[in-house]
Amino acid sequence: MRNLFRFIYRHNFFFLFLLLEALAIALTASYQHYHQSFFFNSANILTGRVYTVADNLGSYLSLRQENKLLAEENTHLLNMVKDNFLITDQDEFVKEDSLYRRRYHYMNARVINNSVNRRNNYFTLDKGRAQGIGPDMGVITTRGIAGLIVTASENFSVGMSLLHTDFQLSVMIKKDGNIGSLRWEGGNYRQAHMSYIPPHIELNRGDTVVTSGFSTIFPEGILIGTISDWEIRRGETFYTATVDLALDYNTLAEVYIVSNLLREEQQELEGSVIPGN
Repeated sequence: MRNLFRFIYRHNFFFLFLLLEALAIALTASYQHYHQSFFFNSANILTGRVYTVADNLGSYLSLRQENKLLAEENTHLLNMVKDNFLITDQDEFVKEDSLYRRRYHYMNARVINNSVNRRNNYFTLDKGRAQGIGPDMGVITTRGIAGLIVTASENFSVGMSLLHTDFQLSVMIKKDGNIGSLRWEGGNYRQAHMSYIPPHIELNRGDTVVTSGFSTIFPEGILIGTISDWEIRRGETFYTATVDLALDYNTLAEVYIVSNLLREEQQELEGSVIPGN
């Protein structure tokens, strides 16, 4: 305590200066309208900035929950889309639209593990058999195809990514409906290749590629990407096009699992008459 008093006494002029300076600022702010407004505005600006930072932080912390709610809402809307139903008879009207038979059902899920830098990539989802998830269900996003469920436990499931050398997908060029096969050949995770495009087809950079619907897993018309280049490879007679993928697989987060409710019926019928099915 004695040292404290000694320090204050030694620097008494400095502390007196600070006291007088504070008193002068207070008097100026109290009796002059301009200065008073200046101080108040400065305080409001500072307070506003603090509130903005706090609000942004709060928004960031709640973003995950907002994304989850948005995914659930999108799932509900996807299940209501008319393309998910087959028209069984166009010449009659049945109460409550039983004219339409549901074909596809959607469920949202979150990616909890994912890879893009391997030869064969997989991802893990936070839903499994308890939520109705099983093998051979498609996994999509709002920007394209994520992959295919290969196995599931009670509460988790693992999907084969489109970035897998064994994953092949029937696709088509949106402008003319020409069909081809899409496959990732490794390397750049933002590009895949579409094969078996007839050589008489006129291709243009920017042509949109979507799912063909020639699959028991994925509906028709899901965005895949755009054509950026093409060539006829040695020993082949068809074009192979480079497709810039619309989906950035490195940011895979919220997905939708699509189930074809009529898949087994279609496979059983085709297997009875088509060799190899």
